[in-house]
Amino acid sequence: MNQTARKMMAFSWRLLSAARLAERSRDPIRRLLSVSSFRFGQVVPFKLTDIGEGIRDVTVKEWFVKPGDRVAEFDEICEVASDKASVTITSRYAGLIKTLHYNVDDVALVGTALCDIELENDSGDGTADKDHAGETVKNTENQTTGNSETREIGEDAAESEISTSREGKVLTTPAVRRIARENNVNLNDVIATGKNGRVLKEDLLAHLQKISAGAKAETDVPLSTNVSGKPIPLKGYTKQMYKTMTKSLSIPHFVYSDECNVDQMVHYRNELKGDMKKRGVTLTFMPFFIKAASRALEECPKLNAWLNEETLYVLDNHNIGIAMDTPDGLVVPNIKNVQLLNVFEIARELNRLQECGSRSSIPLADLTDTTFSLSNIGVIGGTYTKPVIVPPQVMIGAFGKAQKLPRFDNLGNIVPASIMSVSWSADHRVIDGVTVAKFSNLWKHYVENPIHLMSGV
Repeated sequence: MNQTARKMMAFSWRLLSAARLAERSRDPIRRLLSVSSFRFGQVVPFKLTDIGEGIRDVTVKEWFVKPGDRVAEFDEICEVASDKASVTITSRYAGLIKTLHYNVDDVALVGTALCDIELENDSGDGTADKDHAGETVKNTENQTTGNSETREIGEDAAESEISTSREGKVLTTPAVRRIARENNVNLNDVIATGKNGRVLKEDLLAHLQKISAGAKAETDVPLSTNVSGKPIPLKGYTKQMYKTMTKSLSIPHFVYSDECNVDQMVHYRNELKGDMKKRGVTLTFMPFFIKAASRALEECPKLNAWLNEETLYVLDNHNIGIAMDTPDGLVVPNIKNVQLLNVFEIARELNRLQECGSRSSIPLADLTDTTFSLSNIGVIGGTYTKPVIVPPQVMIGAFGKAQKLPRFDNLGNIVPASIMSVSWSADHRVIDGVTVAKFSNLWKHYVENPIHLMSGV
């Protein structure tokens, strides 16, 4: 069959499909019978749909329902955590919860059923996968064989089928290709069960399940016959840290370290913390450090940037990230537009992020678009460290523990002073040492003279 004939067949099929859909839409009784037969009282799997960001699997953190509970549309079903953020899943159906397919801390793949729901009204669509329902429609007109035939509808799907047949590629739908692309799956490796060798969505999900199971089996293999232990698969924030730090290995780090006297900051913090406590805000040194970084970035804007290939994007927003220890590992949420906030507002935002971090439930919006990062190892211990840049950012700072150490005053007398170390790491491909030193000196000035932070001078 030549190319012209194939195009004519595809065009004829689109006209036939459109005519059938139009006929059904004009017949309200037939449409009602079709809908009701697939909705009321039907038990449907409530599947984990694609939540974006290229996420393939999530960890179930908490169930808000149990078998026997009744739910309405948009009621909360569960909370799940990816390697980037926590997401609350809400119901698309109204009905009765029949079965939960995962326990807390289990890993669920995108496209698999989280639970089963018995529909109580026609708010559902009779299928747990709206994407799949939107891509295919059952042709019940063919009664000669007694079998329904799944056909593609829509111009994009038809064109996709024709072009893939002509080019010798895998037959499938655009939605399946998107899922495969997001999960780095070669569709030629997927076992197809559809008509004419078509790869169905179920085939791809089964393939992803097999990959996940294979990865788990590999972790179960002991590293040596002389040692014993148990494997701990990477997930959640730890999994994201693994990916990010692997990328950072390609960055040549320039490290600059210094120390500063925080006596005045200790004094100001002690003066303010009681009043701020009454207003429901806990004040630490960190809000001062964050605001000092923002003020210094105003003089050194090149450090508040993202590097993409050979292009440096200097950014206006000071979205300063704070490395935070959580029960699920290290995460770096950020405070947006620090250049517009005062120390009190920064402290309040920091308290909110710390509260979310203690539950490992930091919203995705607080984890994205970080432009500059800070880490305070001093709350744990230690003095100097080499912080690791989080791409695409170009700089990060880390603070050590403040200690009482002997120092000389202006008259040459030895006096006790609260000394804190700071280390900066910069991407040496685009940032030179002079710029880092200038920034560090500005930051140090604001930290040692916090009145300038409070007054805006």
